[in-house]
Amino acid sequence: MEIQATKFSKEEIQTWLVSYLSELLEIEPSEVDVAIPFDRYGLDSSAAVGMTGDLEEWLGSELDPTLMYDYPTIEALAEHLS
Repeated sequence: MEIQATKFSKEEIQTWLVSYLSELLEIEPSEVDVAIPFDRYGLDSSAAVGMTGDLEEWLGSELDPTLMYDYPTIEALAEHLS
């Protein structure tokens, strides 16, 4: 099965990431700050790899598992991916 890449806006990607983190951490989306580094939310490397895999599937394109280290905030990652 081939993955079909779709172009998403920075806002759409940020919304997905906020929703994903809020579900993962069991907090309200309003409690997720897009400017706070992922590691401040307590995400370890396995959580980062899991999130990257789910994001990859949603975006429809292959992502480098180290992206969260290169772009350490939701805002920076969404900007890079859009």
